[in-house]
Amino acid sequence: MNGLELTPMTLREANAFVVAHHRNHKPVPGTKFAIGVSLRGVVVGVALVGRPVSYREDNGFTLEVNRCCTDGTRNTCSFLYGAAWRAARAM
Repeated sequence: MNGLELTPMTLREANAFVVAHHRNHKPVPGTKFAIGVSLRGVVVGVALVGRPVSYREDNGFTLEVNRCCTDGTRNTCSFLYGAAWRAARAM
């Protein structure tokens, strides 16, 4: 195993990570849920999942990863997308 662990994350904490680590995008104003990933107790990535940006896709069942942001730690994005899919499917 690579040592990555899911970490509880609030919207405020996830947005703070985005501000600190993403060079292009601003924080997300709202989400359905946020997921964090840590490695040895340090947060190395976040995913913010919410309603689709396109109103045509916003049917009440569809979710979209609005932000996926990491510090460059290997396999973090894949880990976040997998966790987001499992959480969305469970909802």
